[in-house]
Amino acid sequence: MTAALLSLTLFLASGQFAPQQAGSEPLAPHLEVRVQALAKELRCAVCQGLSVADSPSSMARAQLDKVRELVSQGKSDQEVRDFFVARYGEWVLLQPKAEGVNLLVWLGPVALLLGGAWVIARQVRRGPEQPSTPAASAPVASGTVNNDSVDPYLAAVRRELDQ
Repeated sequence: MTAALLSLTLFLASGQFAPQQAGSEPLAPHLEVRVQALAKELRCAVCQGLSVADSPSSMARAQLDKVRELVSQGKSDQEVRDFFVARYGEWVLLQPKAEGVNLLVWLGPVALLLGGAWVIARQVRRGPEQPSTPAASAPVASGTVNNDSVDPYLAAVRRELDQ
């Protein structure tokens, strides 16, 4: 008995069970197609990246029921979208309109790709950088190269040691 109650509790707590609300019978086939298409465009209020049609949560079922109710009242697709935008904000749309600040979201990736392509093209056009050759210097008696003209600090240290 305890094992059965524990199993039932784990099943209900896992979120795999999303009961339909009362009165959520499917509509006529041509209306149900519209309901499902609209539900694919709307984001579930509690799930992060799922549409109302794909989410197993009870909140998504309630939203789906509301879509069914609005479609059965004869509302157009845009009126249904507007209802949810008015209630939840533009966040509820899985594909927000490309206007205003949202335009940055739509154009940002394109701008980054173009900028990256420009940087790559500029680097390729320039070619590999040639290593700079130090000024010609005469060898010192000990067989090492005189780098005094290249490094002024080294020249100052050598002058101090010679004194």
